[in-house]
Parts: sequence; structure tokens; C-alpha cells
Amino acid sequence: MVPVKKVKGLGLSSGGLDSILAALVLKEQGIDVCWIAFETPFFSADKARKASINNGIPIIVKDITERYMPMLKNPACGYGKNMNPCMDCHALMFRIAGEMMEETESDFLFSGEVRGQRPMSQNKNSLRYVEKNSGFDGSILRPLSAKVLPETSMERDGLVDRERLYGFSGRSRKPQMALAEKFGVRDYPAPAGGCLLADKGYSTRLKDLFDHQENIETAEMDFLSHGRHLRLNENIKIIVGRNKKDNDNLLRLYRQDSDILLEIKSVPGPVVLIPNGCDQQGVKQAASICAGYSKVPENDSVEVSVIRPEGQKEITVTPIPSIEVQDLLIP
Repeated sequence: MVPVKKVKGLGLSSGGLDSILAALVLKEQGIDVCWIAFETPFFSADKARKASINNGIPIIVKDITERYMPMLKNPACGYGKNMNPCMDCHALMFRIAGEMMEETESDFLFSGEVRGQRPMSQNKNSLRYVEKNSGFDGSILRPLSAKVLPETSMERDGLVDRERLYGFSGRSRKPQMALAEKFGVRDYPAPAGGCLLADKGYSTRLKDLFDHQENIETAEMDFLSHGRHLRLNENIKIIVGRNKKDNDNLLRLYRQDSDILLEIKSVPGPVVLIPNGCDQQGVKQAASICAGYSKVPENDSVEVSVIRPEGQKEITVTPIPSIEVQDLLIP
């Protein structure tokens, strides 16, 4: 007798409670579930990895930066409040997951999305947009809201029992909390988003980077989370550490083969990074700004170490007070 193949679902996981519950609801029906989690410079899969360990659900982690960037620069539905292209982001994630259905031997895709939980990206029209533009329309199940959404082929064909799915809707978390209690799920992150593209400051700096640079390396997007960013002109941007943590991060991310690093050894002060370097005039201006954010007295001169890919030297500059460069700050 040929064994009957077990039904399998491949689910998107953020590692949050909704993702966990969606998988457990299907698992309770005897469905084999597996997660896929995506990484870019804007969000990580760390929470999803932890959820996988805690709940015994296998996970695939995939870096999608190369495919994500073209979408991010020109999302068909535009951006949310900041640089977050939520609807096109979700469509792309389902598209990539769908492309992996065959190799993972999955019968359908699923997610923990709840209709109406996020007014813009999880309303009925948005969820439908994501399905249609994923390329896998008809293969996506949302177990927590299935009963308030149109019936899927997976339910009609008996792969999934619709009666054992849920009809959650709206922003209240109480139904999810009750379901978590039923499943004994207690270790899960707060519902706050972990995407940098939803952060106003990060988004402003990213937009400035897009406006001034065509080819962008991953490290340059990592820079955006640290320090003060000042644009000296169309071709030169500098990053000034605000504290020891910023300084440490800039030193960690510094690329010796392309960036310029500035430090003052004689007094406490910031690390200053010039991504992709610049000419001597730009270096002198950056060094003066570095001194202005340090403990150097306003009218004194100071030596600043300039570390270029070709070597290190010292230059002497007079500080430019930080108050005088406020108009150069990228908020």
C-alpha cells in the first residue's frame, strides 16, 4: 500500500505571536508545517529563529536583499508612513516562498496575518492585493482570519478543515492571547514592529542615500542606524559618533579599503566616518566638524588622525562648533 502523503504548509514567520499561532492551528489538524523567514539590512530573522526553537517548528532562513532592493526603490503601491513598502514587501515574500513550494514539497502557503489588525496593510483589499501580486493567488491561507475571508481551495479540497480555523478581525489582541494560553505559548515578543523602514529617522537617512547614490552596499545601509549623519555636499556624507556605542559600531562597520576614518587621540571625541572617502578639502571640513563635537576648546587647534585606504596621517584643524553645522544634519 502506498503511504498517503501528509499535507504540508509553508508559512511566513516574523517570530511574533500571530506567526506562532497560525502554525500551531494547522499543526493541531495534523498538517506538517514549516516556516520560512527572510532577512535584509532592514529586518532580521532572529525572532523567527527563537520561535522555531521554542515551538519545535522547522525553519528556513533566506537573505533576500538582492531581490528586495529593486522593489524598495520603486514599490508599486508606494510607501507607508515612512519608507515601509508593506504591501509590496508582503507580496514579494509570498512570491519567494511560493517559488520554494516544490522543493519543500508544500501544498500551500500560510501566514499569521489578521484582517484589520493593521488598517493599511492588513485590510481586506490589501490582503487581496498581496495575493494577486504574489504570483500564487489561491495558494495562500491565513488561519487566524480564514472565517472572515473567502474560502480557499485548500479548504474546499479538504486539505485544511475550515471549521477548525479562526475568524479573528480588528486590532484587539485578546483573541490571540486566549489562543496562546490554550496552546501553552508564553514566550513570544511584544507586537512592536522590528522593521527599520518604519522608523522615521532611518527612513530619512535611507532616502538621502537613495537620492545621492546609485550603487549601495549592505554596509552603507547598516551605517544608517548609527551616529549623526551630515551631508556636506552632493558627493560627501559623514557620520559622527554620538557616544561610545556609536563609535564602537562605526569602527566595526568601517571598510578599510574604501572609507576614511577620523579620530582625535588627545581628547575625548567622536569617531567620524566618511563612506567611500572624499577629497582633501572634504577631509579637512570633516576633521573640523569632528573637533567641534569633541572636548577641544572652541578656538584651539587640534591634530586629527586621518586613516585612508592608502595610509594614515595627522592634520591640524580648528573646531567648527556643532551649532554651526546643524543645517547639514540629515534628521
